Amino acid sequence: MNTLKITNLSKTYPNGVKALDAIDLDITNGMFGLLGANGAGKSSLMRTIAALQEPSSGVVLFNNTDIIQTPQEVRKHLGYLPQEFGVYPKISAQKLLEHLAILKGVLNKKERKTQVKALLQQTNLYQHRKKSVYTFSGGMKQRFGIAQALLANPQLIIVDEPTAGLDPEERNRFLNLLSEIGQNIIVILSTHIVEDIKELCTQMAILAEGKIIAKGHPNALVQTISNKVWSKIIPKEALNVYQENYQVISTRLIASETQIKVLSETAPGPDFNSVNAGLEDYYFTQMYFHHTIKND
Repeated sequence: MNTLKITNLSKTYPNGVKALDAIDLDITNGMFGLLGANGAGKSSLMRTIAALQEPSSGVVLFNNTDIIQTPQEVRKHLGYLPQEFGVYPKISAQKLLEHLAILKGVLNKKERKTQVKALLQQTNLYQHRKKSVYTFSGGMKQRFGIAQALLANPQLIIVDEPTAGLDPEERNRFLNLLSEIGQNIIVILSTHIVEDIKELCTQMAILAEGKIIAKGHPNALVQTISNKVWSKIIPKEALNVYQENYQVISTRLIASETQIKVLSETAPGPDFNSVNAGLEDYYFTQMYFHHTIKND
């Protein structure tokens, strides 16, 4: 069983921005979802875990090895798919994977060829192995990204916003692949897309302005707001009145009218309908409380 223990982790950049604020997390094998808006600190946390930047304070232990003190030791067991994978050279997918395998320490030629072939097949890219990666579609590039992240049998894989820009079919294929990989190792999925986490992750945390504001099993978290979310269609101009009088956690424009969702122990008023709450509602609830506490 792999373990990742993050204790009191903070990061303040030279410009004074506090990207991470006293993060505590314990993660073991399986898919772990990190959910938060753009700018919440997800990429800063991913880069710190991947030993690409040092924190201002705190400790990160992977299988009891200190990532900050011995980054090289951790990188041997790490696969990383960043949000922006960068520019691809004009060589074939197979040759590029073989080159990356050498950089990751897979020096035995036979072992390397076997591993590259297996990964191209696993990511459904074998038939495209002779094409240059820069000609690939967005989904194919993401699958290639996972193939390179899986080189040298890592025990910890970090994927940062992996489904952004993928069409629904590519997204499903990609998430199924991640799910398959994540059974015996740690896979951290950082995203702002609630659906990605709901479908895959057994544990999750919500990050807002560098702080963890909630963590647990997605279903258990949603259960805490069961029978407490209500919806109503209102005229757009009445929104301010409702926001002043109710805990409005989200609004959505439907045709020319506004659907509001309200958090309440009992029916908040006439024409409110009880909603079968989901993970998105839980996320909006936590963000509502986070901003309310911050503004008090």
